[in-house]
Amino acid sequence: MAYRLTSEDRQAWTRDGYIIVRGLFDAEETALLRGAIETDPLLKASLYERKDAQGHATRIALWNEPGDSVYGLAARSERVVDTMHDLLGAEVYHYHSKLTAKEPYDGGAWEWHQDYGYWYHNGCLHPDMGSVMVALDRADRENGCLQVVRGSHRIGRVNHSAGKAAGEQVGADMQRVEWMLARHERVHVELEPGDGLFFHANVMHRSDQNRSPHRRWTVLFCFNATHNAPFDAQGAQTAFSPLHKVPDSAVKAAGLRLSDPAQASFQARRGHTAVPHTSA
Repeated sequence: MAYRLTSEDRQAWTRDGYIIVRGLFDAEETALLRGAIETDPLLKASLYERKDAQGHATRIALWNEPGDSVYGLAARSERVVDTMHDLLGAEVYHYHSKLTAKEPYDGGAWEWHQDYGYWYHNGCLHPDMGSVMVALDRADRENGCLQVVRGSHRIGRVNHSAGKAAGEQVGADMQRVEWMLARHERVHVELEPGDGLFFHANVMHRSDQNRSPHRRWTVLFCFNATHNAPFDAQGAQTAFSPLHKVPDSAVKAAGLRLSDPAQASFQARRGHTAVPHTSA
């Protein structure tokens, strides 16, 4: 059975820009996702590091096509796709997915940013985009859980730039962030394994370094409205792969299925440049 939004969920999305779905994936499903992501050789080979302003690194991997791995099926599952469709009010396609891996005592921070602060420069005209973060481990204040500015999606896109204050990342205009924080609540999103956070592309967010003995791994599935496909340099909208939704049962039915080399679309290891897709 697909997850069904409540009227309270819709009100929270409009007001806050995010909702938390506890137990979006159950313990068995979360173990499959975690096991596949930990052991998939193609994913592991694509991991690279991005340092924060203090030089602490978080490992990340990005892939464009969801594929038929168990974590690709999770991204295409009814509970994820239908919920994102409902929240954005439009048919969606898979924009990309990513793993963020903060290791014990070392995993770096992600500086304040909006996802649309980056995706705007990819040619997406509207902020009709969103992500769902699924916790593979417990995420709390000690190991660097996500922090969001409640209601910040209603402020609109903020300018982003590179600089020492953001390390190897691209961060939001900090004067604007300070104004936001003076008027809006900062929320630490603590998640148990399997919990999902759906959030709008204009929600301002960050995460602290992992100062605990416990790692913090999360996988994010990102979506764009089909009417919002990016424009290229010649002014034409680019093609995208249609999203083939699968029933929720497909996750358990797949078992510990890894990515298929013939389908894999992992991005190559990157050098020390800003990440255009951003992370959390």
